[in-house]
Amino acid sequence: MERVIAYSVLCKDKPGDEAAKIRDQLMPNHLAHIEKTVDSLWLAGPLFDADKVVGSLLIFKADSAEQALEMAKQDPYYEAGIWASMEARRFVGAAGDWVGGKTW
Repeated sequence: MERVIAYSVLCKDKPGDEAAKIRDQLMPNHLAHIEKTVDSLWLAGPLFDADKVVGSLLIFKADSAEQALEMAKQDPYYEAGIWASMEARRFVGAAGDWVGGKTW
């Protein structure tokens, strides 16, 4: 199996109730955006601290960290300003169900 190379974008929400409130309000728009761009994603989902959503993890089929960040900036959550930070890193899928076991 060939290794999957992608770019992860870790998006951390701003602290406090306001970001959570906006996140809830924009959920339908965010999900519609994910559906529209699903072919450019390997994986997307919320990050939790106990039962509270504290951010998002997006793993894009992209050629660079910069491209992945630009793709993430199209999300309604970014446009609404709920993410306090975004960090992009190259990700190599080396083992696990996603890559069919192991790649070595």
